[in-house]
Amino acid sequence: MTESEKVKAVDEEYVLQQYKNKIDYYWGASRSNKNSYKRYRAWTIILGALVTLISSISAAEFVQKPDWLRIIFAVATPMIAATLTVIGGLGQNFHWGSTWRDMVVNATRLEKERDRFLATKPEERDIVKELDTLNSIVLEETRNFFQRVLDSEIKPREQNNSEG
Repeated sequence: MTESEKVKAVDEEYVLQQYKNKIDYYWGASRSNKNSYKRYRAWTIILGALVTLISSISAAEFVQKPDWLRIIFAVATPMIAATLTVIGGLGQNFHWGSTWRDMVVNATRLEKERDRFLATKPEERDIVKELDTLNSIVLEETRNFFQRVLDSEIKPREQNNSEG
């Protein structure tokens, strides 16, 4: 193996390792967001039903007589409602469902690009173009993430012509 072939093999291994790292990250992040989304949705349904149930029961006559039971129901209803509001706010701020979706799409897209790279004849592989493709995918998803979560767009600073 010539020195040039050794360098190309190292470069290709680096590209494959970068794909693996990014793919592993996005699948892990998608699992985390999926679990958060499912917990958020389950708690929203449970607490929503519980608020309705507790407030309905608190109006019943048998709950009104013992003061301690009336007080428990009087305190429990707004506490559960407040917890439901907090969970709803967290869901609106963190967008677990759409983040889960985007992470899966991004991981799959990276896998597709990695497979395309592996299917390309070694002599036709362009390492620089490959790294640019990989980093562009990650950068695009990062922009989308901040747009979704912060409702803002990342705008690079313009470089002053006198700099650099």
